[in-house]
Amino acid sequence: MPESVLRAPAAPAEPAAAEPAAPAEPAEVSRLAELLARLGPSLEGFLAEPGDTGFAPYVPGTVPSEAGPLPDTGVGADAALDDLVAAVEHGSRINAPGWLGFITTGPSTVPALAAAAVAAVGGQRYTLHAFNALERTGLRWLAELCGLPDDVTGVFSSGGSTANLLALGAARQAAFERLGHDVSEHGLPAGARGRIYASTAAHRTIHRAAAVLGLGRQGVTEIPVDADGRILLAELEAALARDVRDGIVPVAVVAIAGVTDTGSVDRIGKVGEIARRFGAWLHVDGAYGLVANASPRLRPLFAGIEEADSWIVDPHKWLATTLGVGATFVRDEEMLTRAFAEGAAAYLEGSFSPDDVLATSQFDVMAGRWADQSMELSAPPRGVIVWALLREIGRQGAIARVERHVAFARSVADEAAAHPRLELLMEPQLSIACFRYVPDRAASDADLDDLNGRILERLRAETPIAPSSTRIGGRFAIRPCFINPRTTEREVRELVDAVVRLGDRMAAG
Repeated sequence: MPESVLRAPAAPAEPAAAEPAAPAEPAEVSRLAELLARLGPSLEGFLAEPGDTGFAPYVPGTVPSEAGPLPDTGVGADAALDDLVAAVEHGSRINAPGWLGFITTGPSTVPALAAAAVAAVGGQRYTLHAFNALERTGLRWLAELCGLPDDVTGVFSSGGSTANLLALGAARQAAFERLGHDVSEHGLPAGARGRIYASTAAHRTIHRAAAVLGLGRQGVTEIPVDADGRILLAELEAALARDVRDGIVPVAVVAIAGVTDTGSVDRIGKVGEIARRFGAWLHVDGAYGLVANASPRLRPLFAGIEEADSWIVDPHKWLATTLGVGATFVRDEEMLTRAFAEGAAAYLEGSFSPDDVLATSQFDVMAGRWADQSMELSAPPRGVIVWALLREIGRQGAIARVERHVAFARSVADEAAAHPRLELLMEPQLSIACFRYVPDRAASDADLDDLNGRILERLRAETPIAPSSTRIGGRFAIRPCFINPRTTEREVRELVDAVVRLGDRMAAG
């Protein structure tokens, strides 16, 4: 090496005045354990105390600084944490054992811890590190749990809305490729019309996906359901035949594995047979119920599910991960990639090695094709949360949870069917029960709707039980949905008792 390189430079005659250094951000990393230790007891205390007097609404302004202006000078970690602890005391009660509303619940403990770990060190899911390896494992384990074929490709997203969009985007790509047209590259052909077929009970995310994909909300043909809430097969076949005759492209047929309102499961195998006869993609919307296919006792409900072209499931429902975790699985990986490929980008294309062997750091290798198989580029490895939950409870734990909750719905249905002042409005297939209070069999449906609506209001205001509602055959139904891992037989008994108690009080005037 040349001597001039080794020789220390001569000191300047007059030292230059140093520019004042910009202050660094507060170094809180060394205090992470301390700050978590302060937050942990407040979280645990909130979850351990579900409350006995109902789900009171939050009073705005209760949390310090909630309504204040943007601070000019920050208050620091300790004061900010104090406000956060105050917010915890008024957090969402969807974790409480008596929360039986909609199809949502809070996370159990290990998924919450996994989410915290992802937030701190999970990083981007497109570089190669341990959390992205667990993302892949989470996808594979979830597919195995749900009984999907071994060769499916999956991608995590924020929930059922995006998951359905991804699956139906692949279906649209396949439908128009069969006609020799690359719809993701060139858009819909001039004058072309495509249709998606789903029951009247389908979740409205199907319609929203159709709107985003250029088919329009009116591009979803709604097929009536039978008394059990399942799509009518003859009506489906007739609609497909009529549209094909009129030159409309059958993009996809949606079979529902767990209707949001009632938990009903379409006859998936029969729906698939019809879809194949007309060259349509079979998509299974299992956001809520697909996990139940893990149960040998419930598996007959899902016969034919392995023949589908795509499936979705939301682990943040029955598996109680943190909210914001949905999964799409497809049989044809390349179709999904052609539908959602981002395209070349200079800042990405030269940043990664095409060969793992040539990589010298974790930043040299793409961890997966996530960017070309989803709507997201920047995203956390949500699959870590799924992996952590399944690592904790395993297949048998998931099956036990599902079967316990299905038994809870069955118990409510049996009590409603046997009680002289209750009416079961639909036999449960999964973990949703639909019933109402009927003090007088001669009462009009309008009067009973009003009465049951008021019962539901008082349930949520006065008791620790909070179901939601729906309509069955046009009639207002009280609708408990059992997916909450903290719910016990106590809450099941209290639900029925409270409906009768409140109904009797209100009916008596």
